[in-house]
Formats: sequence, structure tokens, C-alpha cells
Amino acid sequence: MDLLRINDRPGKYPSSFYVQNIEPLPNVEPLAEDVTCDVCIIGGGFTGVSTALHLAKRGYKVRLLEAQRVGFGASGRNGGQVGQGQRLNQDDLEKMFGKPRAKELWQIGTQAVEIVRELSQSPSVRADFHPGIIHADHRSHYVPHSRSYVEKMQTEYNYPHLSFLDRSALAEVVQSPVYKGGTLDIRAGHIDPLQFVLGLGRMAQSAGATLHENSQVTDLVQGEMNKIHTKLGSIKANYVVLACNGYIGDLHRDVTRRVMPINNYIVATTPFSAEERAKILRDNVAVADSKFVVNYFRFSEDNRLLFGGTESYRYRFPKDIAAQVRRPLEVIFPQLKGVRIDYAWGGTLGISMNRLPHFANYGGNILSMSGFSGHGVALGTLSGQIAAEAIVGQAERFDIMSQIQSPTFPGGKAMRHPLLILAMLWFSIKDRL
Repeated sequence: MDLLRINDRPGKYPSSFYVQNIEPLPNVEPLAEDVTCDVCIIGGGFTGVSTALHLAKRGYKVRLLEAQRVGFGASGRNGGQVGQGQRLNQDDLEKMFGKPRAKELWQIGTQAVEIVRELSQSPSVRADFHPGIIHADHRSHYVPHSRSYVEKMQTEYNYPHLSFLDRSALAEVVQSPVYKGGTLDIRAGHIDPLQFVLGLGRMAQSAGATLHENSQVTDLVQGEMNKIHTKLGSIKANYVVLACNGYIGDLHRDVTRRVMPINNYIVATTPFSAEERAKILRDNVAVADSKFVVNYFRFSEDNRLLFGGTESYRYRFPKDIAAQVRRPLEVIFPQLKGVRIDYAWGGTLGISMNRLPHFANYGGNILSMSGFSGHGVALGTLSGQIAAEAIVGQAERFDIMSQIQSPTFPGGKAMRHPLLILAMLWFSIKDRL
């Protein structure tokens, strides 16, 4: 089943709120010839475009192949949250890898936020970085851990930007009866993701990279010179970077065994007045809650509530996305019952078994970075810089990330998807208990 087309029209962005005010990239015609370059990048999201930018700045001849449009996939459809660290918290990482490696992963995660903040300041990027993410606890017994985690990060990780919010402090900002407490990270933030990835595309083009849209790769043959084929052309390249995430398909079987596509859904409400907005979310921060199937929300520049919630593990999007997302929205904000929803869209992202990115070097000249598990705005962008470093022979950060062992999903090709559905149903039931 072709995830690139089953829910979307070929060559068209989804009808999301983000698409309304974009200026598509120029000079992104399909690859229609046989060419040679230093590096071929497959995938035009944060990872691919960032890789193109950082390699082109180093003088490499770069071609990027995007099957649809730059920013078409999860990079241009997500909630725009730019989170610190990795997808797992430092307690979990310390248990998995020990404190020294956990601190290295934290440092890489903080560098990821900083690179988004830095790149957003370019005139080519028409999106502002807004500081502040709240992590909201939906269970009272989570609150003591949030308090102790803040103390841990301040004392053991020298990170003073994280603060604890008790129930009353959180309620002053998030006007919801659901949450019991949480944390506020003022170095994390949020950004318009589609504007951001298109801005990276403009920067990459200015640096000398060639980007091709509507250029789906049909075959990849590894060799001393890798051969990459599309319907209308081909590329011979010294290096290939796989930046496909949830859309990897059967292009590389080892990556496919370790990165699973799932769907997530977002709505945008009608715009609110400043007074109405303050009765929902007082400050211009993003919020993500503690549910396994995370609810996340923030306000847009024009005062719409952007709310993401619910996931599905079937390939087709539901017929009525708005109705599906409305349910958790109205649970968290009862005062918004019946609110008008102007936009509703879905997207496909890539998750890994352990919720940590899958970095791999295949044979020395094919690199893959994917499986960001909902944490890709920051880590996906940084991974492009890390890939460029590895190709020029400075692989320290790539090696740290690639030493994370990414388990394969159980069940083989036939059963891994049904098994994932069962597992996710179990966790969604736990969220409701």
C-alpha cells in the first residue's frame, strides 16, 4: 500500500491550516535526466532538507529527491512543538544507557532545539520561534515525579530553564479542569513547521543544493557508486542519505523493520479574540500532556487553537477527522463544546520500538536517520547537520546516535502491524482508566 498516495493527491499538499499562506519553492522540477553528484538525499522533510543545506554549505554537489512536495509529510503537518532532549526523559535514558551516555543524548537534544532557534532567524525562514512548552500531568500520581524531575534537571544536568507547576499554577495558564500539575520548559518552544521546512529549502537552494519534487525513488542499488532511479531519471552518487521516516516503504528493508508508520490528526478552530484566547491558554506556549496517546495544542499566529490528538494504526485516514479530534478537545476544554473547526488533517510519522531515533550507517556510504516518534522538528533538523558531519569524516555525534540499538518490530512483515494495533489499543485503554 502506497502511503504517499492513499490519503493524499499526487503533488498536492494536504488541506491543512499551514498550507494557506505558504509560498512553494521555485525550481523544484522532477528529476528528468541521468546525473552524477556527491550526495543523493531521499526525502524532503526536516532531515532531508537540513542535510542538503549543511552539505551544500560545505561545497558538496547535492541532489534531493522528494516523492511529493518539500514538507509534504510529517514535517509540514505536525503540531510544531520543538522539544528538548530525546523523546524519552532522562530517567528512562539513564536506566537504559547509564548516566554518561544519557547526558550525551541530552546534550544532542538541546543542540537540536538551538539549531531550530538559530535557523528560524534567517530571512529565508518565515516562521518565528516561540519559547515555552508545558508538559501537563493528567494523573495526580504523576505530579511528584514532575517535581523531582525538575530538581534533577536543575542540579544534575545544570538546566535551570525547567520549572515545576502545581495544579493552581498550571490552571492559571491552561484553563482546563483535566490537569493536575506539570512542568514548563522555557528553552523549548514551537514554530510553524511547514513554513520552517520551506525556509530550510530556500536556504539549501541558496547554498547550491538542487531539490527535485514529484520524484519518487523506484530503486536504490548500493555500490561503490550508488544508483538511484526514479520514473524519469537516475542519479549516481558517492553517498545516499535516507530521510524518508514513515514513508520509507520497501526502499530499505532494514530500516523498514525498525521504523513503523502511524497516523496522527490535528484540527484548527475558528479564530478567537484575545479575551477568548486567554480563557483557554493564557500564554503563548505549547502544551503536551502525559497520556501515552498524547494530546498537544498551541495557538496559531491568528489565534486559532491548533489541537492534535488521537492516533490510528490503519493506513487510511478516518472519513471525519474533525469529529475524531473533537472528542479529546472537548474533554480537555469543556468550554469549547461545539466550537467551529475550520481545518482538520492527518499525517503519517515514523515511530521506533523504543521511541528513540534510528540512526544507521549501511556499508559506509548509505546513512539513514528516522523514527523520531513525534520529536522530529528539533531532532530531524539537527540530524541533517549530524549527517553532513559524518560524510565529511566527523562522525562523533552520528556514532552516539547510531549506538542506540533500534529493535525490530516483532511479527515480521505480515504481523508487525496487527501486533502494533493491539499494543496501542492497550495503551489507549490505560489512558482512559
